[in-house]
Amino acid sequence: MPKIVDPQQRRRAVADAVHAVVARCGLEAATLRNVADEAGLAVGSVRHYFTDHDELMIFAVQELGRRVGERVWAHAERLLSGSTGSREDRRRRTEELLAEFLPLDDVRRDEVVLRHTFTTAARTRPPLLTHAEAMQQTLHELVHRTLQGAQTSGGLPADLDLELESVRLRALLDGLGLQAALFPRRFTSDLLREVLHHHLDSLVAASDRGPE
Repeated sequence: MPKIVDPQQRRRAVADAVHAVVARCGLEAATLRNVADEAGLAVGSVRHYFTDHDELMIFAVQELGRRVGERVWAHAERLLSGSTGSREDRRRRTEELLAEFLPLDDVRRDEVVLRHTFTTAARTRPPLLTHAEAMQQTLHELVHRTLQGAQTSGGLPADLDLELESVRLRALLDGLGLQAALFPRRFTSDLLREVLHHHLDSLVAASDRGPE
């Protein structure tokens, strides 16, 4: 009896292979042949699920955004769903959640590399642009939701400009992630956490000073 293959599961397995090749060797190495080899498939099998290379890359970007989003949203709901605990505990949970965007382990390090690689490639590859923008918007909404939850639970100032600070924090997280991906010996996990901690401290300190 022939083995029944779930098409969506197979497409996601191929996306896994794209991510592995791109994280290890760069986007230019993600040819159909290399991706098929990484997935343990024949090129013809990959073509069965994706009509061309552009469709494969678009799905890989969408799958990356979905996976990061699902993981961080689940984390957000778990950590920010309630307002119990001390102010210090709520602040700690906020930092823990925001640290999901930093390359503090192999999984998150690969995610950072992939996000930057696909986003940069979208500048000159129009088929990727809409999907890269959608991924970036999802990440912005995740950061905004995190700050909003922290604000609601008392972990951050009530007068915080959520939209402005979400943009500023995304820029900080993206910058730290890129620097850590390029120079991991300089930008250690401890340093990344310290910078994030200092940034959130500055939000509270600015509010405590009040209007000048």
